Amino acid sequence: MIWVTSICRYSRELCRPHCKRQKAKQMEKQIINPWQWQASRSYVQAVEVKQETGTLYCSGQAAINAAGQSSTADMKTQLLQALHNLEQVISEAGYECQGIVRLNIYTTSSTELFACFDVFQDWIARHNVKQASTLFEVKSLFETLKVELEATVVK
Repeated sequence: MIWVTSICRYSRELCRPHCKRQKAKQMEKQIINPWQWQASRSYVQAVEVKQETGTLYCSGQAAINAAGQSSTADMKTQLLQALHNLEQVISEAGYECQGIVRLNIYTTSSTELFACFDVFQDWIARHNVKQASTLFEVKSLFETLKVELEATVVK
């Protein structure tokens, strides 16, 4: 293995790439909200991210159990399972829910979803998520599913 050495800009000594003396980049998130009305709906208009060290693109998470069986439960139960599954994927990848910058929601019934939207809003508040979001009402999802969550997470 060949090591390239250079003068460390922090210690002014010779060091290798990725020297531990170098300061770690710290991710910056800036929320862009030209208005205030969206705050009561638990999302923001835009999120600018600078100096992230990683980006995680999550597939749609829905109410599917560990054995791969789709839920036949009501919307609230499915939403709770989808949030749990999303949180598990994010955590196992070494990220935090607070790093969610985009969260799209797909549902077969916005009426049913809005009847239990407080569950979603509580989860967002608990994890201090400030994300750009779009809600889509679709004709159908896989098998018996009623809601699916698709996220982009940074750290």
